[in-house]
Amino acid sequence: MNEEIKSTTNLGDFEDCIRAFRDCMEPALHLLPEDIIERLKGQGFFNAPASAAHHGSHEGGLFEHSLNVTRSLVAITEKNGLSWMRPESPYIIGMFHDICKQDQYRHHITENYYTADGGIIHIEDGSKWEYAPDILLKGHGDRSVMLLSQYLPLTMEEILCIRYHMGAFVDKSEWDDYTRAIHECPNVLWTHTADMIAAHILEIDK
Repeated sequence: MNEEIKSTTNLGDFEDCIRAFRDCMEPALHLLPEDIIERLKGQGFFNAPASAAHHGSHEGGLFEHSLNVTRSLVAITEKNGLSWMRPESPYIIGMFHDICKQDQYRHHITENYYTADGGIIHIEDGSKWEYAPDILLKGHGDRSVMLLSQYLPLTMEEILCIRYHMGAFVDKSEWDDYTRAIHECPNVLWTHTADMIAAHILEIDK
């Protein structure tokens, strides 16, 4: 499988990202708002890392990972003849399963300086990332569902696939729910598989 799916790394400048987004998402663009790229750009989707210290822990890592998951899920769909509630679902799920991360990280703050007028100047380490503490909507898969719902109505299949895309890499209390989600919607498991292919094969050592 990994020989059939090309990894997406080192996309270069913002225009490269936009072209890659349009090319990959062309089958599903008609479902999204016309200004989707500007809205995603404003929220940090194209610049954010995919993690603080694991795969894609660099600027632009989130989009690279999202592109890899989308391509993996589309390839899995075609190779295995998967059926979806709507044909655009592999694109929607793959690209936006981790949209929760678009504003979830900030550069590591090493020091704070207080100004005479009561302000704060943060000194950042641009090579490291950490969780942003002031996010109002918490969570991972559930947060992605909430954020993505601003852009288009989701099918129940898309909701379940995004909500449970982490598989068993969640608190043990959620394992039974994950299993029930697979039984109700087998594509939940394929979504998790695409995520693992991207993170642990395509993006290894990236």
